[in-house]
Amino acid sequence: MALTHNFLLFCSLFLIFSPPSIAQTTFRPKALVLPVSKDPSSLQYLAQINQRTPLVPVEVTLDLGGQYLWVDCQQGYVSSSKKNPSCNTAQCSLAVYRLKTCTVDKKFCVLSPDNTATRTGTSDYLTQDVVSIQSTDGSNPGRVVSVPNFLFSCAPTFILQGLAKGVKGMAGLGRTKISLPSQFSAAFSFPRKFAICLTSSNAKGVVIFGDGPYVLLPRADDLSQSLIYTPLILNPVSTASGYFEGEPSTDYFIGVKSIKINENVVPLNASLLSINREGYGGTKISTVNAYTVMETTIYNAVTDSFVRELAKANVPRVASVAPFGACFNSKNIGSTRVGPAVPQIDLVLQSKNVYWRIFGANSMVQVKDDVLCLGFVDGGVNPRTSIVIGGHQLEDNLLQFDLAASRLGFSSSLLFRQTTCANFNFTSKS
Repeated sequence: MALTHNFLLFCSLFLIFSPPSIAQTTFRPKALVLPVSKDPSSLQYLAQINQRTPLVPVEVTLDLGGQYLWVDCQQGYVSSSKKNPSCNTAQCSLAVYRLKTCTVDKKFCVLSPDNTATRTGTSDYLTQDVVSIQSTDGSNPGRVVSVPNFLFSCAPTFILQGLAKGVKGMAGLGRTKISLPSQFSAAFSFPRKFAICLTSSNAKGVVIFGDGPYVLLPRADDLSQSLIYTPLILNPVSTASGYFEGEPSTDYFIGVKSIKINENVVPLNASLLSINREGYGGTKISTVNAYTVMETTIYNAVTDSFVRELAKANVPRVASVAPFGACFNSKNIGSTRVGPAVPQIDLVLQSKNVYWRIFGANSMVQVKDDVLCLGFVDGGVNPRTSIVIGGHQLEDNLLQFDLAASRLGFSSSLLFRQTTCANFNFTSKS
């Protein structure tokens, strides 16, 4: 069955993407690069998609687990190449989950764009248009390439509420057949992999679609060769605001088995770390959540353990600063290459020897000149997902999502390697 499914998917993608791509250019990139910046007000990660005819730069919020690209078509969308695939097309079959949702006259294929920042969903038409993006060799940007019939969803203007100023939609990188990684790999026949490297500074981080090398200045080596790997887990129940019965989640989950602080295991209800039959529990990675969110009992256990460890170093706790619960006098905390000198936090994965280590630069948030807070947030009782690893904890960490092998490669803090996610060389080679 898996072979048949993959073969049919390949055929569908080939029919949709290959002829236009070949007609557009004979150059076949091995990877593509998309610059990413952090909006200081909303703390969302933003990218610019060049879309339409003539090409227009469209600002979108990066959504790691999002289903696909969706864009406001209600205001100011003008393009001579915009099309709406009808219900009885390969494009519609590729875009929807099992049962097609169509207009009564079968003229339009209907999708459900989802603003994951505000948990607001709506419905609108499947659309296709030109998208252009820069290629890369992993070290520098290269030639600009185009996908003439890139699939996305239109959306009404109201769904933009809660997104950063100037944003016109969201770019979904999730586990679907028409997410950005899936469409780009199908269009240019490179591996179904992508990497994200987010930055906390005003400089730009990157998303690289395709395989390595991944090179960040001043280093010259390929960082993909030193990643640690853990399986990606499929949540069988969708985590979107609206979905069909039986539809799986498009988010990326990993199997956290326990949490350690300064090598000491945090006592918590381990059953919350697994995904149950209803799709509750587990750990997912998000670029929409600014900070890591934890179910209340996990949050309390982690916070209490962290506070106890800092107390051993005579670091006084101070009044909480929302949304954080554990804050400290930063005058009593030293500094290291990897941020404030605080207890390290380990997310232990498939074995005790495989863990994602979080150092001070990713665990602490400077909220005032003399106050540092633990950058985790209480997610309440019985949330849909027990742990959501948020953007602050991802910054200056290289993450590679291998969709074909269903595994995550991660670096932990690049600061240890004397580089950051802001160090991709965006200067084109002459």
